Amino acid sequence: MQNNQQPVALVTGSAKRLGRKMVETLHHAGYRVIIHCNHSVNAANELADNLNQQRANSAKVVSVNLLDQKQITALAEQSLVCFGRLDVLVNNASSFYPTPIAQATQEHWHDLFGSNVKAPYFLCQALVPELTKRQGVIVNMVDIHAEKPLQDHSIYCMAKAALKMMTKSLARELAPTIRVNGIAPGAILWPSDNALELTEHDKAAILQQVPLNRLGDPMDIAQTLLFLVQAPYITGQIIAVDGGRSLGGANKA
Repeated sequence: MQNNQQPVALVTGSAKRLGRKMVETLHHAGYRVIIHCNHSVNAANELADNLNQQRANSAKVVSVNLLDQKQITALAEQSLVCFGRLDVLVNNASSFYPTPIAQATQEHWHDLFGSNVKAPYFLCQALVPELTKRQGVIVNMVDIHAEKPLQDHSIYCMAKAALKMMTKSLARELAPTIRVNGIAPGAILWPSDNALELTEHDKAAILQQVPLNRLGDPMDIAQTLLFLVQAPYITGQIIAVDGGRSLGGANKA
């Protein structure tokens, strides 16, 4: 029989990659999980099936387009229907691609700001009453490039900078009942989109900027998330999980 006292976590964009690992880690820690996806429905359903085999009725899938305001509201409503409560919101869904200023469009702006700032903000707004009731937690996936811009990614970097300020602002506004923190990943996974594929030279150049001199692992992000969820006296903080890359400079040869 399902224990209705078990906490529930919603992770947006969690069918694959970092989101998937965060869902798996929260589930292993005893959370019931809501897997949000847009296009990756098959991967989301497969993940939910695997988790439900481990613990019956512990994972559900909600598919919505976060660029549609009505669907953001629907995600909040459907998430509360899934298990009748919500304790943790992780804003992980994000578009990411270069926008050199000469080629940048209104559509790029709408997509990058919509997925990285607008959707997280209004999803938070919709879920504040429930999270207040549960003394819940919000964790936003920021980026080390919210502070140090990535070449040709100005719109994305601006959006992540806005998400960083949103994290700090909401931490003040929603205290003391809801804690709000952020995680800023560095080089954890190489891009999976063929259009963003890096050469071996590019990868080596990036790793030269990482003092720990290696790529991170999705579990590094998932463990940081679990720590923040379980750290009752931390709010308004952005934790860089980047192997020291945000320190600046390159490794010595």
